[in-house]
Amino acid sequence: MAPDHRLAVRRRPALRVSLFSLLILPLIGPGLFAHEIPNDVTVQAWVRPGGEVLEVLVRVPLESMQDIDWPTRGTGYLEIARAEPMLTDAARVWLVNDLELYEGDVRLPVPEITATRLSFPSDDSFRTWDGAIAHVQGPPMDASTDIVWQQLLLDVVLEYPIESPDSEFSIRPALDRLGLTVLTVVRFVRPDGVIRPFEFLGDPGRVPLDPLWFQAAFRFVALGFFHILDGLDHLLFLLCLVIPFRKIRPLVLVVTAFTLGHSITLIGSALDIAPGGLWFPPLVETLIAMSIVYMALENIVGARVEWRWIVTLGFGLVHGFGFSFALGETLQFAGAHLLTSLVAFNIGVELGQLLVLAVMVPVLSILFRRGVDERVGTVILSAILAHTAWHWMIERFEILRQYTFPSLDPEVFGRVLQVLTVLAFGAGLVWLAVALRKKPDRREVGS
Repeated sequence: MAPDHRLAVRRRPALRVSLFSLLILPLIGPGLFAHEIPNDVTVQAWVRPGGEVLEVLVRVPLESMQDIDWPTRGTGYLEIARAEPMLTDAARVWLVNDLELYEGDVRLPVPEITATRLSFPSDDSFRTWDGAIAHVQGPPMDASTDIVWQQLLLDVVLEYPIESPDSEFSIRPALDRLGLTVLTVVRFVRPDGVIRPFEFLGDPGRVPLDPLWFQAAFRFVALGFFHILDGLDHLLFLLCLVIPFRKIRPLVLVVTAFTLGHSITLIGSALDIAPGGLWFPPLVETLIAMSIVYMALENIVGARVEWRWIVTLGFGLVHGFGFSFALGETLQFAGAHLLTSLVAFNIGVELGQLLVLAVMVPVLSILFRRGVDERVGTVILSAILAHTAWHWMIERFEILRQYTFPSLDPEVFGRVLQVLTVLAFGAGLVWLAVALRKKPDRREVGS
């Protein structure tokens, strides 16, 4: 059968309209059909198990709920009386579907939305659980209020059926579609009243709200392992250690000394003894770059393996402060197991370092055996590392110069004493190590 040309002609206008819709309309007016996605969105939530339900209070900016045609009047004021019946559907579409709660390994069923309320941005009731629940369940906003809808907040009460308030609960706040950058602040109220605060950027995956010790340990071992692999300056420091010595046994001792050093200052920082000024992180970053320069230059002039691990222990104290900057935001996942999590993080770092050694040692051995003379290769590689770290040091020092160091008031003086105490403890370990290495042989003493 011959094709129907009249049918083809009829389809052409529809094709032109489709092309116009796909290519032209997005360029001339994307805002005509949808609300603009906000840049920064902060979601607040309280989670509390009690009786047979898990209560969740959520506060979210109204403007983050896109594609909802909120009724307005005048110059954009929200018609509150007409908007209130829409709040439950908005919460169901934009919150319930993306907020996952688990009891043990079982995801809780769809919750019941028991209350919704519009709030002013200046309302601070979500600072406490009692204030938040009283506010959300209180009287609604006055319908005659004149306020632009983009400035309002939506508060929601969700109730999930549970087996027991003493169960292990976890959450996955996959709310990243609410904005370009979404910060979710969650506070978990345990049955005994202890509050566990969390902050998540984007979708963090499933997170235990009151982790057991082995859950926290596993998470922090993984954090430490991948942190050492992602830290370029720490990797270059390790490369400086490996270049002149490629025997696993002495290198394990050197790397373990590095782990011991950074463990001291890392734990000290977690106990809040490090200075809190803005100048301290760039100071530490500058010193880390300086440590790479020193180690690289020592390789060039001739490093001695019997002293390398002692120097590494000292530099580990500096690198520990650097680790603490990356670890600070993740300590919230430790729950009640802070010390366990810190030890686990250091174990992860040690495992990552050993993996780096297992790769670097054979690669360098093959390079020096088949490619270039060992001494020449050591000088060339160390010079490259020294050159790179020198530029880092200069750049970081320029950043450091922009900060004003605090005056030595009693609070700052106390912080300085705390840091010096930690460093003195590390120096004591170095002194003890030196003393043990210099201890004379008993046979020599007897003679």
